[in-house]
Amino acid sequence: MKEIRITKPIVLIGMMGAGKSSLGSRLAERLKLAFVDADTEIETAASMSVAEIFEAHGEAAFRDGERRVIARLLKAGPQVLALGGGAFCNADTRAEISDRAISIWLDVPVDELVERVKRKPGKRPLLANTDVHKKISTLMRERGPLYAEANIRADISRKSHDAAVKHLVDLLQLHGQRSGQ
Repeated sequence: MKEIRITKPIVLIGMMGAGKSSLGSRLAERLKLAFVDADTEIETAASMSVAEIFEAHGEAAFRDGERRVIARLLKAGPQVLALGGGAFCNADTRAEISDRAISIWLDVPVDELVERVKRKPGKRPLLANTDVHKKISTLMRERGPLYAEANIRADISRKSHDAAVKHLVDLLQLHGQRSGQ
């Protein structure tokens, strides 16, 4: 397989449970790039967990900090960057990513997302005290059209980690051929 030359950040977007962090770290290893999880960077900057930020300051304050952290991370050059599920919904963040990165939407059907997030309860503030299927369905209806603005849409439904990473590498190669990178 031909080696891919990556010249800017690869940003993974999608719903909670899509695999942005787990696949992102594997993709970064395959591409010999650093892996960065935006939520982890936000937690480090705030000295609080995402859930604690939501509880103490609300979603609007979290989203503002998220936008600033992502803008900083995008300036660091080639890397694989996993965003939180709502980050790409911010118009400024989408514009910054469009200018500086290659975005990949990890597209997974709602029923599969629900299965995945139920395996890790308590980690997702937007799902606290709510009907998980209904909430994820609503979020997908709201966010799907924005996610569709990504450079690459990757259907990774029911793929193993290895198969999903191979699929992402193949899509990046196709994208590079189309865009002349």
